[in-house]
Amino acid sequence: MKILVSNDDGYRAEGIVRLNEALRPLASTTVLAPDRNRSGASNSLTLDVPLRVFESEPGVHYVVGGTPTDCVHLGVSGYFDFEFDLVCSGINDGANLGDDTLYSGTVAAAIEGRFLGLPTLAFSLCMEPGSQRNFAAAARVAHALVARLQESPLERGYTLNVNIPDLPYEQLKGIKATRLGGRHRSEPVIPVEDPRGRRMYWIGPAGEGQDAGEGTDFDAIAQGYVSVTPLQIDLTRYSALETVSHWLKPLA
Repeated sequence: MKILVSNDDGYRAEGIVRLNEALRPLASTTVLAPDRNRSGASNSLTLDVPLRVFESEPGVHYVVGGTPTDCVHLGVSGYFDFEFDLVCSGINDGANLGDDTLYSGTVAAAIEGRFLGLPTLAFSLCMEPGSQRNFAAAARVAHALVARLQESPLERGYTLNVNIPDLPYEQLKGIKATRLGGRHRSEPVIPVEDPRGRRMYWIGPAGEGQDAGEGTDFDAIAQGYVSVTPLQIDLTRYSALETVSHWLKPLA
């Protein structure tokens, strides 16, 4: 098995180092990651300038001056002279629960692999301020899930969004299949001033869980379980098609 490893926190991040180390005993891994933190980049591709790829460790570790989606697109669509079997993204420095998946560069890297026909996994460590940063435990979870895929493969095109509580491995309660929950409205923007007194703004923190009941990714994490959510790409709201069709009739 050949695995492409990427992330959105940048190639120096602890999470991607731990993830790559955990997967090496299972497969041939190649790291292709952004040159800096690109959190929140979502599924953006760089289309206005060409991309440069640098080899930080020849044949093993590559760095791209672009987004997480750029990295996976390059890796799967012709940069290498071989094919990958799986894309793994992460381990993200923070949760990707519920609505986070729409903004997350970590999840976007996995989704790009799915667009290109591969099974993919996105791993995130659900840390809070002052947390323990149990990347070693999260890496063991990643190893176990990829080993399970080798033993019992899912069909190509699957994307699994994996969130791991920030706990020592022995304290994890287990693993649950979950659905995405939802967050409350995010906190207000945070105004600050530059040295010349001009107003600037930081995006405010994400809201707390709102749709966070039993069966959701939020609930699994709160209970100490690893959350595994299978994602789909089709955003069509099928239940609304008839309503919108009737609404459009006067314009037909």
